[in-house]
Amino acid sequence: MTILLTILFTLVGVSVGSFLNVCIDRLPAGRSLLHPGSGCDNCNRKLSAPDLVPIVSYLWLRGRCRYCGARIPLRVLLVEALTGCMFLLAFWRFGISPEFGITVFWCSVFIVIIFIDWEHQLILNKITYPSAIIALVVLTVDSLLKEPIFYPDRVYFPEPAILSGVISGFILLAVFLFIMIIRPGSMGMGDAKLVALIGFVTGFPLVTFGVLIGVVIGGIVAIILLSFKLKGRKDVIPYGTFLAIGPIVTLLWGNEILDWYLNLF
Repeated sequence: MTILLTILFTLVGVSVGSFLNVCIDRLPAGRSLLHPGSGCDNCNRKLSAPDLVPIVSYLWLRGRCRYCGARIPLRVLLVEALTGCMFLLAFWRFGISPEFGITVFWCSVFIVIIFIDWEHQLILNKITYPSAIIALVVLTVDSLLKEPIFYPDRVYFPEPAILSGVISGFILLAVFLFIMIIRPGSMGMGDAKLVALIGFVTGFPLVTFGVLIGVVIGGIVAIILLSFKLKGRKDVIPYGTFLAIGPIVTLLWGNEILDWYLNLF
């Protein structure tokens, strides 16, 4: 049964990844997520059911439109595969539980943020604002319950969860706004709103890892891009892409990372 459920949730994740691709394509352009149906951006041909099977269609068509031969972005395959893996890992980690549901939800949100920022250098308010409200509602519910259901094993300081999340979010927002003031152009307002969301979602102390992981990955990638002259010092590097990786790792393994860190001392 466990094997069957693992396969099922992985397939569900891959299908969710297909929808995330629609979000990544349409949200920056302000287009509806529901209408019209999926089609080729090059020839505008409406895609048929065989063209829409996640992962399989991309591989079968060798990454090209069946009708005009235009190349389909590799990102389509990557998002579907990553989302499937994320559902798989979350199921292994949490089983069938509210924590599994909230984890895959937030990971999906951050995957959309990652790829939109990478492709358009945008962190959209239409994503961060509703997500912040949802995060605060979830923390409020967990704070009111005698036995938290969304984050049952998470330790918050200070308690309750809503207090920890709000303090973490607004401290990070203030820090990033301060950096923007003393170093204009170093990052955008979208980055500041993103770290506030990360604080709301993770709370203290896990927010430390949620932000630090993203900062370290972003720094390493920036050094590589500059070293190989793939980017210049004045070129924009989508920092939000890397910041949004941190909370995904933290949501899946935050407690383990915290235990490992504390055991060092």
